[in-house]
Amino acid sequence: MKFYVCIKQVPDVSAPLQIKDGQLIQDNDRMILNAYDASAVEEALVLTEKHGGEVEVVLIGPEKASETIRKALAMGAHRGTHILITEKQKIDSAVYARILASYFSDKEYDFIACGKQAQDTDSGLTGSMLAEHLKIPYVTNAVGLDYENHHLTVKRQGDIGQEMIELPAPGVVTCSNDMNEPRIPSLKGIMQSKRKEVNTLTPDELGMKMEDVEIKTRILGFEEKPGRKPGKKLEGDPDKIARKTAHLLDEEAGVL
Repeated sequence: MKFYVCIKQVPDVSAPLQIKDGQLIQDNDRMILNAYDASAVEEALVLTEKHGGEVEVVLIGPEKASETIRKALAMGAHRGTHILITEKQKIDSAVYARILASYFSDKEYDFIACGKQAQDTDSGLTGSMLAEHLKIPYVTNAVGLDYENHHLTVKRQGDIGQEMIELPAPGVVTCSNDMNEPRIPSLKGIMQSKRKEVNTLTPDELGMKMEDVEIKTRILGFEEKPGRKPGKKLEGDPDKIARKTAHLLDEEAGVL
């Protein structure tokens, strides 16, 4: 079984940050493997360890993002590919999907896994766009995977419950970080990762001229999350409180 996992280097969301004059200021030295992608890597490793096969990770990012590829290799991925872009190159989900689709256009694989979203944008669009470009089936927000007879059985978290969906190969699945607890690389894994193959290429080598790419999503600015309005405390007779609560829910909140 051949598993590709698309990964991304993102800012550490636990690191201090501030918003000043509409700009986000954060510690660019604290970059990590996207948590949703880490769960996708872990699940791919579990399945290939059980059923046989290999896992390859693919990352689009600047040169310093290579350390994130090494993190996935230290977890147990067999090899990696780094599609190199510059620090200043701004791309959105649609462009990510186009670059990945160009990369996978001549590849053979059973499944492509992605995190369901990235911690820095939370847009959750790349996986579905990639599947559309490749014209293959996909399932989103997986919280469990099993493999049998060239199919994945995907446990998917829906809006009102869980669904069980059969995904044939080749297919794309996007993974929730509720799926598992990604392994911590061992010292042996870290040492082995330094000897594993990482191929580096550019979008130009995939036939994409980045200067001609149109970005359709732009961040206009950042602002602080508004504070919550103070709540109301009702005191007195329980019957009157119940009637008052029902009135507020109906007239003010509009939920009745």
